[in-house]
Amino acid sequence: MSDKCKCAKSSDAVLSVDDYGQYGSRKIKQFTWKNSTGTTIRLINYGGHITSICLPDKNGKIDDIVVGFNDLDGYLGSNDIYFGCTVGRFANRIAKGKMTIEGVEYNLAKNDGSNHLHGGVRGFDKVIWDYSIKGNQVTLSYASPDMEEGYPGTLLVNVTFELNSSNEFVINYKAMTTKPTVVNLTNHSYFNLAGDSTGAEELYKHMVKINASHITEIDDELIPTGKYLDVLGTVFDFQEPVRLGDVIDKVPNSSGFDHNFCISQTRTKLEQMIANVIHPQSGRRMEIYSDLPGVQFYTGNLLPEDKSIPSKTGGYYQKHGAFCMETQGFPDAMNHSNFPSPLLQPGDIFDTTTKLKFSVGNTSEQ
Repeated sequence: MSDKCKCAKSSDAVLSVDDYGQYGSRKIKQFTWKNSTGTTIRLINYGGHITSICLPDKNGKIDDIVVGFNDLDGYLGSNDIYFGCTVGRFANRIAKGKMTIEGVEYNLAKNDGSNHLHGGVRGFDKVIWDYSIKGNQVTLSYASPDMEEGYPGTLLVNVTFELNSSNEFVINYKAMTTKPTVVNLTNHSYFNLAGDSTGAEELYKHMVKINASHITEIDDELIPTGKYLDVLGTVFDFQEPVRLGDVIDKVPNSSGFDHNFCISQTRTKLEQMIANVIHPQSGRRMEIYSDLPGVQFYTGNLLPEDKSIPSKTGGYYQKHGAFCMETQGFPDAMNHSNFPSPLLQPGDIFDTTTKLKFSVGNTSEQ
């Protein structure tokens, strides 16, 4: 495969491929999409990280709206808290790192206190993915071996990324397994529509809408209890647009949001918008579409309060400086019979799509 390519599909976006750095004996590649709206998106095949999404505001000023680093060393260092990565095999938490599949108990890596988080010590965010290009699409591929991080079955994974003519960044996940296993894949980008280093002051101005009438209740370790909670009349009610700064300090027993929202009318076509976020001052809007039953809304509660993580654009990444919308199956779902099952059987295909639609303009309506 050529290290350089330019290819246009049905979109006016142009895709190029460059070297991003060296990891051991392998070169890491960077994929860059640019289109006529002024959108530029960058992805690398180390960890499947989205490293940059640059968008114009209503005045034409271009800012990077995702948290990340300017070089590979940043993603290899301890400051990378899942910034923009592809998460697997199982996104979010699994209680006590234990699960039972068809009568067999499996012990997974415990990398979040006594629990398992985002695929373990060496999840999909820390592997080098193979890649292929077809038209305007980049497909990252990884074969996760049997019992990697404690998961049964060899899992073959393809994640395809594309910027289309509607200014939508589309991510499709496919996986097949050789043994019964669990799968829950997502992207973990941190967004701030005002610009990646504008911090909490601008994040609090974001207007958030989530199409969810319930959340899954969690305990003090952020593990689901198995109960569904109605959001009506609570701080978790985003069924109509809410200014984030008006509610973020009212979340019970927490310094912000880190909750799984149960999407209404699940498994529908991608015409269903599950969330909509607007920064009125810049005019930037991001709509999230998914066919998955949940989305983890996270407000960067564990980003540091000091200036230990420099941003790409000269500032710092600090607490409440960005938010995540991680489309997903439910956390710890294999341990709750009333949750949608994450089980994948040999011969079946895990197949799900998330798309992020970016626009700029009138912010008076959601």
